[in-house]
Amino acid sequence: MGTPASQGVPLVSELCIRPMRVEDIEAVLVVENLSFSTPWSRKAFEEEINSNDLAHYLVVEEAGKLIGYAGFWSVVDEAHVTNVALLPECRGRGLGTLLLEHMIAAAKILGATSMTLEVRPSNTAARNLYSRRGFVERGIRPNYYAELGEDALIMWLDNL
Repeated sequence: MGTPASQGVPLVSELCIRPMRVEDIEAVLVVENLSFSTPWSRKAFEEEINSNDLAHYLVVEEAGKLIGYAGFWSVVDEAHVTNVALLPECRGRGLGTLLLEHMIAAAKILGATSMTLEVRPSNTAARNLYSRRGFVERGIRPNYYAELGEDALIMWLDNL
């Protein structure tokens, strides 16, 4: 069968994680629309980047192509994760963990001591990602995802 390297697949790719810019929105919308049943609009991302002083967004590029993004709001000493998304073909490679670690580091620099998020109970991959990093379930927001009739689990990571 062989290893990925022996099959011509590079073991290490050219990755770049950097702050999101307005010119990234078109590519971010592709990721968004492939990732969520009720995706954010272009206007929502524009407002986050241009007008929301609490918002901090990162993108991950591979070989110059935007393949994912993540964001959070920094409110006093808490960071609230808003989104984490990757192109479907890029999932399962540890890139979500990489984005999450970069968000945690950025939140610490901004003075956050804890991080929170909401996640669908049915989103097992995301729940596993957050649990592996130490997030714990601390509550439920009933009907948070009203369009799907689904509650949200509230997860927290203390002592960033």
